[in-house]
Amino acid sequence: MEQFGRIDVVLNNAGYGQLSSLEELTDDEARANFEGNVFGTLNVIRQVMPHLRQQQTGHILNLSSIAGITSSFPGWGIYCATKFAVEGLSESLAAEVAPFGINVTIVEPGYFRTEFLSSGSMRIPAGSMQEYALVRQSEAAHQKQIRGNLPRDPVKAAAAMIQIAKEPNPPLHLLLGQDAYDMAQWEALTVSTGSA
Repeated sequence: MEQFGRIDVVLNNAGYGQLSSLEELTDDEARANFEGNVFGTLNVIRQVMPHLRQQQTGHILNLSSIAGITSSFPGWGIYCATKFAVEGLSESLAAEVAPFGINVTIVEPGYFRTEFLSSGSMRIPAGSMQEYALVRQSEAAHQKQIRGNLPRDPVKAAAAMIQIAKEPNPPLHLLLGQDAYDMAQWEALTVSTGSA
């Protein structure tokens, strides 16, 4: 506001992944993931809303994940819960701020070539339990095989978000990546059951 006198677009992208079974996760680990992924987003929204409301215009893009739509990934329960929370607060926010001319878009990417799977962006529990073989397999796969081998270009994702931010009637949900699109296809099946 001091530099430009207004805010046109807000992108909430802070957060990290927590990979652990629900049983082995401590309260502190679970709460920390919610603190960063959910309350971080909420805190930014609360700070920027007075400015956007006064302007009667603006666009908030909240980074969720395909994991905010579907959560059948062993070891990602708390992370998915944080992204489900981002989805819920964003949908409600969109309804609340529409009268002020403010748009909200929930960005739901799949895997992109970012630092998301690095040690600074993905945490594992302090007390791992070997009984959770599927969780340990997911952990090993994400740390050793998937990290560094992601096909999708984050520059293209950024370009898509910039394009959406310019739209006068942007979508509430923006899936990014073929994997995210494919995982969300159950919606197409739901729609196909409509009346004849």
